[in-house]
Amino acid sequence: MSRGCKRASDGGRPTLGSVPGLGHNGGPSLEPGALWRTHAWRSAQKKLMPNTLPKLVLQMRLKRAAELGMDYKTYAKVRQTSGQDVLGLLFSSNALRLLKDPRLPEVERARLAHLKRAERLALTYPPLRPSEVARVNPEIDAADTAPVFTEGWTEMRAKLQGVMRQRGLSGASVLVIGDAPLENEWAAAGRAAAYLSAAEYFGASARRP
Repeated sequence: MSRGCKRASDGGRPTLGSVPGLGHNGGPSLEPGALWRTHAWRSAQKKLMPNTLPKLVLQMRLKRAAELGMDYKTYAKVRQTSGQDVLGLLFSSNALRLLKDPRLPEVERARLAHLKRAERLALTYPPLRPSEVARVNPEIDAADTAPVFTEGWTEMRAKLQGVMRQRGLSGASVLVIGDAPLENEWAAAGRAAAYLSAAEYFGASARRP
């Protein structure tokens, strides 16, 4: 017979010392090995706790994702990474499909027009002129020249952080959206919240080539 289930002499029932009494919370015993049992018990209790956001918070974040033109899953991942809300989106001219014509294509124009409570920034490559891109596209709040591959990391960082500071934004509150080699490095250089490809952000509706 096991030591943990001693029998009393009166009818073979367990003694009072062998089972928890009234008011016992089912926690670990204080016998040898109690430290490990306490850890295991607390871990089990934690797993039973709800692991979901309060309904009101979830509703607010769903709304915010829609304001940013993002699906909730992507927005939640970006927010978890940065630890704060997205207050700006920085697009490369490649991501906006701006090549020679400074005017935004219809799909990209419509998406940017519906963004709410977020700065809309663009970095453009020649022959596009940032001032002209900003002038003909009211959907873009500010534009500047994009870093080029011949520039070093220091110059890239200064340019990325400079355009953010001009709009009063911290890097961690800005999402970078690109569509060409090396543009994914902009996020690290600017200490941005995250990087998304144009296909991830605009989706199939953009009919990207």
